[in-house]
Amino acid sequence: MYYPAPLYLTPFIMTGMVAIITAVLRGLNRALQSSPRPQTDGPENDWPEKDWPEKDLSEKDRAKAFWSLSLLLMAWFVVATLTSLVGFYQPPSGSAPTIQYGLVIPIVLGVLLFRAWPLLRRTLAVIPNSWLVGVQLYRALGAIFLILYAGGHLPALFALPAGIGDVLVGILAPVAATAYARSPQGARLRVWLWNLLGITDLVVAVTMGFLTSPSPLQAAAFDRPSVLIGMFPLSLIPVFGVPLSILLHLASLRKLRADQSAAARTRGIQQVGPSGHRVTA
Repeated sequence: MYYPAPLYLTPFIMTGMVAIITAVLRGLNRALQSSPRPQTDGPENDWPEKDWPEKDLSEKDRAKAFWSLSLLLMAWFVVATLTSLVGFYQPPSGSAPTIQYGLVIPIVLGVLLFRAWPLLRRTLAVIPNSWLVGVQLYRALGAIFLILYAGGHLPALFALPAGIGDVLVGILAPVAATAYARSPQGARLRVWLWNLLGITDLVVAVTMGFLTSPSPLQAAAFDRPSVLIGMFPLSLIPVFGVPLSILLHLASLRKLRADQSAAARTRGIQQVGPSGHRVTA
């Protein structure tokens, strides 16, 4: 099904994607340069010993991590763009949807890469959780769904929860990040709830996208289906922006778990006196 996209959509989406990639790579570079090794004096950058074979990230390791992740991110974006341009996410009428491949495969590959690549785990160890949260300010770009709804290009059942949810998560990202940077212990629950909100928003948006798009799964919005979500350039959001956000959420939650373990170890050490006896208050 062909649907004419508004003229402003391509420049808006492509500019937004470039901004997202730039923000992620600049933030990664700054984190690697300013935090060459995990700190042991606080939970914000602590990480279980088993997750990296060497505590220090050498200059060579930092450069390798940055350029490797940069190439992976840009290659992913190129593949997402090309598959969108050739109409891979626009199956023939009556056929099963294909956009789930662009959504799920990057997430699975990202998780497998994390498990198999020690340098990636060590890189994540030195990146502050506050950055993993704050960088998702870009989620506010989801306002495009509300703009498209207002113009009659997307159904309310999809556009409203997707747009409002994204804007809310994006606005709250720097708030949660700042709170965590100031007090990791005090803001841990806030960051956990923010991650839960962010993941829920994505799950709801993806579900509504499937239910309102032309396919055998469509269950609503037959008068105004979500045709644009499978077309370039809007398809870049579910096949690049959404899986990237999911991976950032997973990384943040893993950091939270590591921080909690580090805090527990710290409390255990503090409760033991110099003679090895437990100190009681």
